[in-house]
Amino acid sequence: MSESTQTSHGDSPGFRDEKPEVAEKLVFINRCAKVVKGGRRFSFSALVVSGDHNGNVGYGFGKANEVAEAIRKASESAKKSLRPVALREHTIPHQVLGEYGGGRVLLKPASPGTGIIAGGGVRAVCELAGVKDVLAKSLGSNNHGNVVKATIDALAQLRTKEQIYKLRGKKLASQKAI
Repeated sequence: MSESTQTSHGDSPGFRDEKPEVAEKLVFINRCAKVVKGGRRFSFSALVVSGDHNGNVGYGFGKANEVAEAIRKASESAKKSLRPVALREHTIPHQVLGEYGGGRVLLKPASPGTGIIAGGGVRAVCELAGVKDVLAKSLGSNNHGNVVKATIDALAQLRTKEQIYKLRGKKLASQKAI
């Protein structure tokens, strides 16, 4: 009898493996004050980036009257907005420029061991997407929301060699030999 209960409990971690483990990073919290008759009313907004360190990344924005609630809303939104990213080994396949509003982000592939040379929101997005070696530069606005969205736009533009060949109807050198 004890064996059967152990096997049923042993199955539960298997269900957990089916869903990818999603990590989150808080990028920015904004406090907004509204002046009312009794004093100031504060509200908070939070920007959260989430990803599985394996080619999926998303962001979320949440607003509430308490910090914890704003973060919770933002993280739920971030998990819903996960998008796939094309990676080559531990870097990106090619140089790309992402834009969103006034934010512009330039991403360049880097050799192994370089690390993530980026700051703020760009670093958070790249880490959670699974990029380990990249050079980045924020060129436009330094608004946290626009920088994160521009970085995700840049990562969404990435294409691997295989994807480009497939779109053009060409075969790779390895496929020609067969």
